[in-house]
Amino acid sequence: MAVSPPVCDFDAPWHDFDLTDRDGRTVSLRDVAGPKATLVMFICNHCPYVRSILDRIVRDAHALMYDGVGVVAICANDAEAYPDDAPDRMTRLAREYGFRFPYLHDATQDVAQAYGAECTPDFFGYNADGLLQYRGRLDASSRVAAAPDARRDLYLAMCQIAETGRGPRDQIASIGCSIKWKA
Repeated sequence: MAVSPPVCDFDAPWHDFDLTDRDGRTVSLRDVAGPKATLVMFICNHCPYVRSILDRIVRDAHALMYDGVGVVAICANDAEAYPDDAPDRMTRLAREYGFRFPYLHDATQDVAQAYGAECTPDFFGYNADGLLQYRGRLDASSRVAAAPDARRDLYLAMCQIAETGRGPRDQIASIGCSIKWKA
């Protein structure tokens, strides 16, 4: 069932974390925070919403990193109930798509709960002060990718945040599969 999270709660603070990356290293928010802005993405391997746009997520994340935006992806799904979202499969997916940003596993789901993540994908865009400025969609895609020339909502919002410290007032919520919470 598709879930659509709430739109941005402007100026809500980010939440620190210490999670393991695909090489077993501990990565914190301090390690990934960008000098101009930071994007925290909740994604997973098996979600058809994520799969339909994963190439666009990677394209935009890499472009943002080049422009001084820190980027991190987190998978918080219950890996026991959803083995496609287990760390070894996360590693394969990250390599297959050439992630240049950390893809972290939130085994306890504490980080996802702290952020209020509800679905995959769920995007949280913060300014340099760690205040939320964007919680919206990547573009008009859903279970099927939108047209190649679709407006790049997330990318444009993060560029604005990096430049001005403020996100756009009008935002359209993301849509995706619910986070697979542990019983």
